[in-house]
Amino acid sequence: MEIHEIRTEIKKMSERISQFKESLNVEQKEAEIKEYDAKMQAVGFWDDQRKAQEVINAANAIKDKVNTFYTLEGEVEDLAVAFELILEEPDEDLQVELESQISEVSEKLNKFELEILLSGPYDANNAILELHPGAGGTESQDWAEMLYRMYTRYAERKGFKVEVLDYLVGEEAGIKSVTIKIKGTNAFGYFKAERGVHRLVRISPFDSGGRRHTSFCSCDVMPEFSGDIDIEIRAEDLKIDTYRASGAGGQHINTTDSAVRITHLPTNTIVTCQNQRSQIKNREAAMEMLKSKLYQRKLEEQEAELAKIRGEVKEIGWGSQIRSYVFHPYSLVKDHRTSYEVGNVQGVMDGDLDGFIDAYLRHSI
Repeated sequence: MEIHEIRTEIKKMSERISQFKESLNVEQKEAEIKEYDAKMQAVGFWDDQRKAQEVINAANAIKDKVNTFYTLEGEVEDLAVAFELILEEPDEDLQVELESQISEVSEKLNKFELEILLSGPYDANNAILELHPGAGGTESQDWAEMLYRMYTRYAERKGFKVEVLDYLVGEEAGIKSVTIKIKGTNAFGYFKAERGVHRLVRISPFDSGGRRHTSFCSCDVMPEFSGDIDIEIRAEDLKIDTYRASGAGGQHINTTDSAVRITHLPTNTIVTCQNQRSQIKNREAAMEMLKSKLYQRKLEEQEAELAKIRGEVKEIGWGSQIRSYVFHPYSLVKDHRTSYEVGNVQGVMDGDLDGFIDAYLRHSI
């Protein structure tokens, strides 16, 4: 890298820091931190432990962003100082080291920029993800299991925890449906990019003729809302069924009907939960999921109404096919919303989704 190129790179990084400071609104964030600190020091703060934990989590999320900003600001300033030293006393080894540091800090800036993009009202929440295979029996059910593996791998890469809420095994292979909770800061912010229909093209391992098949699977993602969401659910609107739990590889198999399925009759919204051995706990978890679904439905209806007023055509919910995964006759994964594509299909199936999610978040600005 030439000297003028180093100067240009450091200048660009300084400009990005200024943009981050403005978009993050650091001064306002610092004021919010003081407000949270005051709440945490107030008498009776721990009387309601759930609310107290929500305040702590919100405060920590803001503190993390502000602290990261100041750390990056300091690192860019250090790069500028090191560059001035090299200008005064040229040193080839120091220049090589500076170029390496520029590359590292640039990558950190890219990562932080993505964190700033996750500023939606529910982006910081946990995510509840559901997979439902389309028509095609074993083919689409196997595809659903492949996506389930892909998402659990991606969650692990991001440091999120995955909790299986419901898992319905396919007759021959794959899964009929699965519901998982992904726990971690900004889980919904990342996983919301995956909501929609995913298409697979491959030579079927279940076809003795070795023919090419196309399979579809729907992915639904919603934020896990807190217990304070304003949604009314009447007992007479609910149909509650219990059944014997079952899971992958014989997991969660009980001798009692502990699994719970709740149907909200007015909207035909169905939720199921079987991860707990206690029917009572499964029922409580299912009710929380139902509240989250109905609340999201309410938000989407409001969003759709606003879109009509603006005269926009906007798809809400499942939408149409968002991404294609082609295993044959060539290797390619392409997102149809952003046109981002990758030739390494196996890498994507192993959880390498950062490029797709990054492209989606930037495209959605």
